[in-house]
Amino acid sequence: MTVSINFLGHATIMFHFGETNILTDPVISDRILHLKRRHFSGKQWIQDQPKPDIILLSHLHLDHLHIPSLKRLPKDTPLIVPKGSARWLGYVLCRPLIELSPGDEYTVKDVTIHVTHAEHGGNLPIIGLAQGYLLQGEKTIYFPGDTDIFPQMSELAKKDIDLALIPIWGWGPTLGAGHLDPKTAAEAVEILRPKHVIPIHWASFRPIGPIWEMLSYLHTPGPKFSYYVRQKAPETQIHFLESGQTFIIPE
Repeated sequence: MTVSINFLGHATIMFHFGETNILTDPVISDRILHLKRRHFSGKQWIQDQPKPDIILLSHLHLDHLHIPSLKRLPKDTPLIVPKGSARWLGYVLCRPLIELSPGDEYTVKDVTIHVTHAEHGGNLPIIGLAQGYLLQGEKTIYFPGDTDIFPQMSELAKKDIDLALIPIWGWGPTLGAGHLDPKTAAEAVEILRPKHVIPIHWASFRPIGPIWEMLSYLHTPGPKFSYYVRQKAPETQIHFLESGQTFIIPE
């Protein structure tokens, strides 16, 4: 069985475990409030993808939960959401909602979805709920959503992760609490020990206006992440994907 991913950008990824298709944090629009997608059409991307069997939502921040994008996706596709959020989401979404929390499992065809802790969001009700996902099938893939390093991360290393999708920055020039920067992202790779890592959650969106392209935060996180990974986890192979590119996990 071929296991691959197709990357739209930020945290929107379609995972292909053979014929099983799992979509994460779908932001299909090319515009979110004051942010604009760079270099690629999300609308064209989703047209080229197979229908997802399930959608995973990591948390309720607007660059991960995008209601107009979810409304464009097939309404019979279930959406896994953090426990406690379905009551609110049910008012705005007409689709099956499955509430899970860290430690829960859910099986889709031949893939088991393990819900993991995420250190993100703070203590705000509903909007502060956050979690990640470990997908186990023919290969094991870790999608953390948005997170900082947390103590339970060392337990995930025991799962023999084939591929980790690691956030390394954000969409703006600064980061708040609950995020990884290039150095802490490399420290997460050192803890997780995946065979392969793809940096995500950077450079896909920028505030509207040409001046933002001149700022280094759009360009430097990737090289910095590579440098720190080579220092801390040289056995892990790094792969940078442009929007729309596919990565096939090697046998």
